[in-house]
Amino acid sequence: MFLNCHSYHSLRYGTISVENLVQQALDYHVKTLALTDINTVTGIYDFYKLCTANNIKPIVGAEIRVENELYYICLAKNQKGIAEINRLLTASNCDGISIPKANPEFENTFVIYPLQNIPEKLLNHEFIGIRQDELNLLIQPQLKTWVHKMVILHPVTFKTDEEYELHQILRAIDSNTLITKLSEGDYCKESETFVNKKQLLEKYKYHPQIIANTKFVVNECNFDFDFSTPKNKKHFTDSKENDSKLLRQLAYEGLSKRYSADHLQAKARIEKELAVIEQLNFCAYFLITWDIVQYSNRMGFMHVGRGSGANSIVSYCIGITDICPLELDLYFERFLNLNRKTPPDFDVDWSWQNRDAILEYIFNKYGKDHVAFCGTNVEFKYKSIFREVGKAFGLPKEELDVLTKKPMDQHDDNSVFRSVHQYGKLLEKYPNQRSMHSCGILISEEPITNYSGLEMPPKGFPIVQFDMHTAEEIGLEKFDILSQRGLGTIKDTVELIKEKRGICIDIKDTTLSKDETKCNEFLSIGKTIGCFYIESPAMRGLLRRLKCDNYKVLVAASSIIRPGVAQSGMMKEYIFRHNNPTKFEYFHDVFKKELGETYGIMVYQEDVIKIALHFGGLSAPDGDVLRRAMSGKGRSLSALQKVKDHFFESCKALGHPEQLSKEVYRQIESFAGYSFCKAHSASYAVESYQSLYLKVYYPIEFMVCAINNGGGFYRTEVYVHEAKMSGATIHNPCVNFSEFKTTVYGTDLYLGLMHIEKVEGKLAELIPEERKENGDYNSLDNFVKRIPIGIETLQILIFIGAFRFTGKQKHELLIEARFILGKHKATFKHPTLLDEPQKNYQLPKIERNPFEDAFDEIEILGFPVSFNPFDLLQTRYRGSVMAKDLAKYHKRQVKMLAYLISRKHVPTKRGTMFFGTWIDAEGKYFDTAHFPNCLEQYPFQGGGCYLLLGTVEVDFHFPTITIHKMAKMPFIPDPRYSMDKEKSLETARNLQEDVSMTHRKPYPQEHEIGLPRNKFSVQN
Repeated sequence: MFLNCHSYHSLRYGTISVENLVQQALDYHVKTLALTDINTVTGIYDFYKLCTANNIKPIVGAEIRVENELYYICLAKNQKGIAEINRLLTASNCDGISIPKANPEFENTFVIYPLQNIPEKLLNHEFIGIRQDELNLLIQPQLKTWVHKMVILHPVTFKTDEEYELHQILRAIDSNTLITKLSEGDYCKESETFVNKKQLLEKYKYHPQIIANTKFVVNECNFDFDFSTPKNKKHFTDSKENDSKLLRQLAYEGLSKRYSADHLQAKARIEKELAVIEQLNFCAYFLITWDIVQYSNRMGFMHVGRGSGANSIVSYCIGITDICPLELDLYFERFLNLNRKTPPDFDVDWSWQNRDAILEYIFNKYGKDHVAFCGTNVEFKYKSIFREVGKAFGLPKEELDVLTKKPMDQHDDNSVFRSVHQYGKLLEKYPNQRSMHSCGILISEEPITNYSGLEMPPKGFPIVQFDMHTAEEIGLEKFDILSQRGLGTIKDTVELIKEKRGICIDIKDTTLSKDETKCNEFLSIGKTIGCFYIESPAMRGLLRRLKCDNYKVLVAASSIIRPGVAQSGMMKEYIFRHNNPTKFEYFHDVFKKELGETYGIMVYQEDVIKIALHFGGLSAPDGDVLRRAMSGKGRSLSALQKVKDHFFESCKALGHPEQLSKEVYRQIESFAGYSFCKAHSASYAVESYQSLYLKVYYPIEFMVCAINNGGGFYRTEVYVHEAKMSGATIHNPCVNFSEFKTTVYGTDLYLGLMHIEKVEGKLAELIPEERKENGDYNSLDNFVKRIPIGIETLQILIFIGAFRFTGKQKHELLIEARFILGKHKATFKHPTLLDEPQKNYQLPKIERNPFEDAFDEIEILGFPVSFNPFDLLQTRYRGSVMAKDLAKYHKRQVKMLAYLISRKHVPTKRGTMFFGTWIDAEGKYFDTAHFPNCLEQYPFQGGGCYLLLGTVEVDFHFPTITIHKMAKMPFIPDPRYSMDKEKSLETARNLQEDVSMTHRKPYPQEHEIGLPRNKFSVQN
């Protein structure tokens, strides 16, 4: 009888979770229940599973509203019915087709109209819903004639009085208005909650036809869903057999390229993998990914296949990944095994510039009816909750700022704030809006609208109405199409080198960079700024601590730097053992044999499988079950217990002492949840090497492209500094030499017009386009006649020195600009044959302070170009020690003058500390540690130069200064404002710094890790 129930997936309307809705039905002994969320089917699959698990008959559908006006309620008779509802919603959301107010074209769906929207004609499958409080209206003659087509309508929207208030708040948030300004039509009726079924039927006892109609609808609705059958595209070719043949053919073609046709180990591995892939019917999944990569290659795009997919030699041979699983002893079972019933998960990265082209190819190739992004529910977040609820209560901006910026315990204790807290807490974990999954693409065999309505978010690609977890549950596995800036930097650098130097580099030949001596030298000293994944201060410090000079150590470093591995304490232990190979013993011979590469430490997820396999005697698939269970990847506690029992039984059969087996299992348990996929680390390491190779041999071009791709860990200024340290001469933007992006001529680097924030993007693109088409600009007047520009923007270009080719001083150009444009924005003027020259005015020479340009640059670009920050200091002191000599000063106190690059907030058991990264007056980098007690007295005060006093601590080749005191050093007053003391100090305050915040638990100390450094003995 409850044919119109809302969950909180009726965004900003419903207040009940799907679980709670079903539980209420159980509490009221309801045997049939319908979920009809507003314009969405988001919750129907969870609802179906919960209902069937609790012996409730599920009915699914949707309530159709347009601008909050209820048109009708749709109930699917079967699975075809839900597809009809989905197509109706999709046509509206994606194609702009208006939803009909009556008589939608359905064959397998019941339609129930409210009394307020009875159509002129009712079709056989259409009914009118009548609420209990509307029964007295049936005395009206026009309604009496419709009784034979009426059903019971008792909507459910909330559970308690408090939730009814919450519902009204949600409606106010949705309408962006105050609760007090809502009208009755904006929110639901107070009766929309569960009631006793018998009491409800009692209200309709004089209308048996209505009760009979309702039972008819309930009995006719039989939605059933098979969760076990894969819904992904079944075949890449026309059949399973041909898919298998093609995949086998491609794998062996790749074998001869990657290895040799007679490579016995590779052939055996291919056969083993193909058997599993074919048995699990995953050939199409591999081939579709291969097809996408083939298109990418044809277009000249770069890609990186990473994640556990790189554990597969088949994916390596067909070109999806570039990691040899034999070289790194990668287990295929980590990626795919017979215990895994869901398709594998390929993660493929493209440059952020090319990703949309890849997505368009996928949508065009496989058809828009079969392709969509995964959706994701964006929940109400802490700050947004208080702001949104506060607005609904009518709080002014000042009080909203207090709510969002201060902790709850610092909020005023008044009735309104208490109400905001009360309802704000209720909204936690509520979905607020649907958005697009960052990378997950679904490709279905049947039209995707058979499973979901589609929506069109601002990014322009359709999304399903459920998330990746629901997609996986119903049998739709995603393809992860990711993007990153590192690949863009590599690709652009290769193209720039070819353009500027005529040199072609096959950067995809990974042996070029992996085995390069100079690259490994740079790696070992952490000279890696600009390089993907290995440029952060923490990573550069780790590389130096390890003196990392080869691929395998870099793979390990890429893994142990991850928060989880570091959190487990394995990073510290790995560094110790790497530097002290004689100061520990392998815990057991199996650890020495299988984990010798990582000194007996389970650094990778694959290591868990190795130990389970070679020490515990489990099969590789069972080892992966163990790993997945411990990392919380979709396994039940009972499955984990079963494998655990098997582990100990097997250890006993192998003759291992129980105490030894318990310690090994403890280590597995400790590390499995933290460990990182080795194949993922290897993929990152290869890309790191590719970018490092370009940095080593083509540093200026590489830095230009790092700047143009938005950098990475650091701000633009740092990459400009790197280019300068590599021999580039840095030039401010110039209308005759600069492009929209930064460019280089020999060793002359011209900053792009894109870096002038106050110059509109379209204008910054037009300036070089016009120059290429009609030649260089020969004067300010000539420029203004060719480019439509206003006086304010023109002044910014003058201040940054974009017209220095004229040989005129800035004050002359500013006066000239005023003569040309006056106070009004110029309209575009076409060049003429008879161009009347601008009158020349003789202006007096003005002596300019040379530092004025530096302050102009800080104001416009954010950093100085014509001088370095040290040149602008009032002091000439440059420190007693330089960064290059710090390693010689272990345990000694030093005084240094340095420019702040970045700082990282890190929690410790004693409070918050910071790690700082700086450059000295010679341009070299060094690092500092700032403990909580020091920061209280000597805090950071923004970007700029500081005088530092501290003690050097050399930790495994890497010096860090533990700071005792520091003080920010004053710049010279801005000479442009010599008459205004306060204004003359303002620009220096705009100097930037990179601040990163972490909110993890403190890393454990050595004694807390508990990893034995001695060989196990039974007596221990």
